[in-house]
Amino acid sequence: MKIKFIIIVLFGVILSGCIGVSSKGIFGTGVSVALDPRTVGTQIDDSIMQKNLTARILVRDKKYFLAIKSKVLDGRIFLTGKVDNPEEKLQLTKLAWETKGARSVRNDIKIKEEFNFKQSAKDILITSQLRTALILNKNIKATNYQIDTFKKKIYVYGIAMTLDEKDLVISEAKEILDVENVIASIMLVEDLRIQKE
Repeated sequence: MKIKFIIIVLFGVILSGCIGVSSKGIFGTGVSVALDPRTVGTQIDDSIMQKNLTARILVRDKKYFLAIKSKVLDGRIFLTGKVDNPEEKLQLTKLAWETKGARSVRNDIKIKEEFNFKQSAKDILITSQLRTALILNKNIKATNYQIDTFKKKIYVYGIAMTLDEKDLVISEAKEILDVENVIASIMLVEDLRIQKE
C-alpha cells in the first residue's frame, strides 16, 4: 500500500511538472507544451518519431551523436549537422524517410571541411543574436523556433501563429550582421494536420 502511494505521488509530481513548462525533458521538442500550437497527441507523435530516428542514427554510427541534429514538426523531419562525405548524407536522408509517420524530409546536412574556430565562433554568435532578438520581440513566440547556423547561413525551424509572425522571424534573421542567407522551414498553424482548439 505504501509503495502504491509513493508511485501515485511521484506520478502526480511528474505530470504537474510538465504543464506550462519547457517540454524538452519529456517530449524532446524544446517548446512549451502550453504555447505549442500542435495538439499534445501530435507533440507526442513527433517526439516518438524524433527519438526513434535519433536512436536509428546512433545505431548506424555513434559519431553522429553530436554531429547530427534532427527536428520533427507535424511529421515533417528536418536534419542539420555535418558529415564526412556525400554518401553519409544520403544514408541519413534514407533513414529519415524510413521513419514511421514521416511526411517529408528536409536535409540541410553539410559535408565537413577543415575545422575553422573563427567561423564556428561567428556561427554561435549569430545563433545567440537571433535567439535574443526573437525573445525580445513580443510579436514572436520564441519558444516555437529552433535555430542552427552554419557558415553564416541561418536555418530556422518552427511553427508560426500567423504569416506576419513568420515574416517577422525571417526579417529578424536577415538583420543580423554577417548573415549571408536565411533558410526558413517555418510552418503556419493553419498548415498543421491537427490543431489545438
